[in-house]
Amino acid sequence: MESGVRKENNPPSSSFSLQQQPPATNPSPLRKIIMVASIAAGVQFGWALQLSLLTPYVQLLGIPHTWAAFIWLCGPISGMVVQPTVGYYSDRCTSRFGRRRPFIAAGAGFVAISVFLIGYAADIGHLSGDSLTKTAKPRAIAVFVVGFWILDVANNMLQGPCRAFLADLSGTDHKKTRTANAFYSFFMAVGNVLGFASGSYTHLYRIFPFSRTKACDVYCANLKSCFFISIALLLTLTILALSYVREKPWSPEGSSGDEGNEEEKEEEGGEAKESTPAPFFGEIVAALKNLQRPMRILLLVTCLNWVAWFPFLLFDTDWMGREVYGGDSSRNADQLKMYDRGVRAGALGLLLNSVVLGFTSLGVEVLARGVGGVKRLWGIVNFILAICLAMTILITKVAQSNRRYTTVNGGTHLLQPPSGVKAGALALFAVMGIPQAITYSIPFALASIFSNTSGAGQGLSLGVLNLSIVIPQMVVSVAAGPWDALFGGGNLPAFVVGAVAAAASGILAFTMLPSPPPDIPSNKRAATSTSVAFL
Repeated sequence: MESGVRKENNPPSSSFSLQQQPPATNPSPLRKIIMVASIAAGVQFGWALQLSLLTPYVQLLGIPHTWAAFIWLCGPISGMVVQPTVGYYSDRCTSRFGRRRPFIAAGAGFVAISVFLIGYAADIGHLSGDSLTKTAKPRAIAVFVVGFWILDVANNMLQGPCRAFLADLSGTDHKKTRTANAFYSFFMAVGNVLGFASGSYTHLYRIFPFSRTKACDVYCANLKSCFFISIALLLTLTILALSYVREKPWSPEGSSGDEGNEEEKEEEGGEAKESTPAPFFGEIVAALKNLQRPMRILLLVTCLNWVAWFPFLLFDTDWMGREVYGGDSSRNADQLKMYDRGVRAGALGLLLNSVVLGFTSLGVEVLARGVGGVKRLWGIVNFILAICLAMTILITKVAQSNRRYTTVNGGTHLLQPPSGVKAGALALFAVMGIPQAITYSIPFALASIFSNTSGAGQGLSLGVLNLSIVIPQMVVSVAAGPWDALFGGGNLPAFVVGAVAAAASGILAFTMLPSPPPDIPSNKRAATSTSVAFL
């Protein structure tokens, strides 16, 4: 797109929501950006609770394994459908409350409803006729499944507009866009720490004594209590942010900079109605078909990056329990006990990971300047990720070669791995917080910057970027098990694929990913509203 060329003269087939990008505005104060970014802490609190507590809760309700696999597919499926849909409609929202705020408020409300259904699934099932003496509780399972799907849909409904709101507040200030996404990543880390810490505290239910009922044991009551705190945090942060940070209502007439330009419309035959938005799915197909080169490369690098991440994110605690500690969840009581210890050690590793993630997020801008730009930074941390995933092989082999046993009353019992092995595994978790901070911020910042450059709608652009995250998640979830089985089981084969994908992502980031346009000084930014030429 050439600088200064009017957007409405572009062919409709390549619009990619061009008319949904408002005129360039000065960025909002940093305090407002931080306030909106803080919503991520409430969202991620809930995600961390899902990771740490929901799997045992699923077993408590007696959900069959095949159902469990179906339930966990909700995340990527809802992300693939909901975020682009919500992004599309939030770009066009003409509410007097603004474009993003209504969707953020609705998402937070649905999260609260879904968490209530999940937490009270056992109670509702019991009141509906489930027997306490039977393992399977079909009515409770039905309530849980409905609540879980609503939760994932609501989270995706909340996150996309929240990221787009940050991009709107940053305006055309590329540095502030990167800073906004870095703060979002920081608050995600805060939510992780709160979630993992709450999940590990087994007496939290005593704060809410009413949570323990005839149908809900101590573990279930603790889950309820964690969710109560999660709801309170999310709603508090959302209300504060949306009350403090206001949006100007958006209207199609003033969105593309065509005020006072009636002559052009008359030259086009007075067909102003042609700007009416195309059907949603047609717009999505057109957006994907006509993506500019920077966005195409960004999607490719992001896709490979998440192919690398998902094997570890899905199986990290299982790797600790199985390969590092030598336990097995399906064997004898001794191996099961060791597996549980490894999983708990993995939970500690995730906590350390979140702490490093938070501190690194605050230093993203400094790190980017130190290495010569965000493009180089992303490439470097992708190689760090590849090395870390490859190191899982070394840690596993060292753990296996130092496996220790003791004999008690004539029986052989497995001992914990040496302290050096445990320290190495925990250090690996911590170091991976560095590339994770970049993964949670830089791709979204680049998508927003490229969107500003091309005139595309922020909501739809970030929704399309989300496709390059959820599709790898679905592929890894489905293919990891059979792939690992080809090599005799275990998690290492999937980790090796992740290491290769991380290295490939790093190479592409260095060689093919375009550098974003240079930061525009504030005095020049205020003096111009033309698009920056970018290929």
